[in-house]
Amino acid sequence: MVVLENIVSSVNSFMWDFFLLFALVGTGVWFTIKTKAVQVRYFTKGFKQVFGNIKLGGEKAGADGMSSFQALATSIAAQVGTGNLAGAATAIATGGMGAIFWMWMSAFFGMATNFVEASLAQKYKTVGDDGAVTGGPVYYIRAAYKGTFGKVLAALFALFIVLALGFIGNMVQSNSIGDAFHTAFGINPLIIGIVVAILSFFIFLGGVGSIASVCEKIVPIMAAFYLIGGLICIIVNIGNLPGTIADIFVCAFSPKALFGGVVGTTVAKAIRYGVARGLFSNEAGMGSTPHSHALAKVNHPCEQGCTALMGVFIDTFVVLTMTALVIGTSGILEGSEQMSGITLTQTAFNVGLGSFGDLFIAVCLFFFAFSTIVGWYFFGEQNVRYLFGSKAVKPYAILVCIFIVLGCTLKVDVVWNMSDMFNGLMVIPNLMGLLALTKVATSLLNEFEKQPVKAK
Repeated sequence: MVVLENIVSSVNSFMWDFFLLFALVGTGVWFTIKTKAVQVRYFTKGFKQVFGNIKLGGEKAGADGMSSFQALATSIAAQVGTGNLAGAATAIATGGMGAIFWMWMSAFFGMATNFVEASLAQKYKTVGDDGAVTGGPVYYIRAAYKGTFGKVLAALFALFIVLALGFIGNMVQSNSIGDAFHTAFGINPLIIGIVVAILSFFIFLGGVGSIASVCEKIVPIMAAFYLIGGLICIIVNIGNLPGTIADIFVCAFSPKALFGGVVGTTVAKAIRYGVARGLFSNEAGMGSTPHSHALAKVNHPCEQGCTALMGVFIDTFVVLTMTALVIGTSGILEGSEQMSGITLTQTAFNVGLGSFGDLFIAVCLFFFAFSTIVGWYFFGEQNVRYLFGSKAVKPYAILVCIFIVLGCTLKVDVVWNMSDMFNGLMVIPNLMGLLALTKVATSLLNEFEKQPVKAK
């Protein structure tokens, strides 16, 4: 176990502290240039498509796919997870408030990557052996690289994502739910794990229709609940808001001590942790969210691309930023006690909400983590179908539920680290596929812009 932990730790250190930061941000910059800043030019269109089509009881999803909003809701369900509560806090604790600025920068470029991912997933979606529409990176990777190399690269991506999200990742999410409810209510985590697994299993059995229906309802509600709680905390400490905002910009380029310390963080740390936690949370370039966007019923692939870029915006510029502002305005960073992760977030909400803070975080963690479990299961399912066919879906669903129960009962750091590792490994074949299809992506965008009714 010690040897395994050392190997996983070394791989993660190389990938998330160095290689993936340059690869993911570099890809975002590349697609920003090639699409002429599509995230800026089509932001308004994407905003209208999303917020003009919010329906808690929309059209029924089925074998032919789901609505554009349902696809985005499923995507956001996976993006907005425990990382939104702990991710920003971890970035701040290790990189200072300036890390949030670099988190925004990485998200800005990530929006272009997400646009391309969704557009290509739409173009290369297909029909599976059960007659249902399916799609995702495995199909555009196969289109980018013909022959045996393409098959191997696609199979590796499928294997990595099933392990990273479907199994290990969902253990991490259920563990967070179990811990939160044990802390807030004293409930045995095993009981929580069984309840979450049963709820999840019924949703899994319902297929695309059930998953889409749950996500389109739970995502707007959980987002509104969290943002309202966050706004209350900020209003309570409104006098600290101008200084917090100033710190985000000033500390992005100038180190500042935290928790009463005499040694400040460095600019390099602010960049490193801000970019890393931002990318890990919004998943731009990781190849996860294209699975839901592929199933959207739209008139043109780039139409869903416009919707997809809003997922990164909502995850980072709205939800993660809310967490950062609550922490910054709370004043706890000036204290003497070093805190990180969910503890830092929880303490900040306790400052604004008093004794209700623990309950609030527990409820938010449940919604965030449960919706992520549903979204990640779905992404894994699409790849199980690709690897083994539709007959393997039910055994996969049962296995995921077993891992959910195990996740609530275990507290092994190596499991969390393995989730990070497989998350990183699946990025590599995905980015290779995206970059190889740059001309296809830009041609799709040019075609979209030349339509009779210009989509701006």
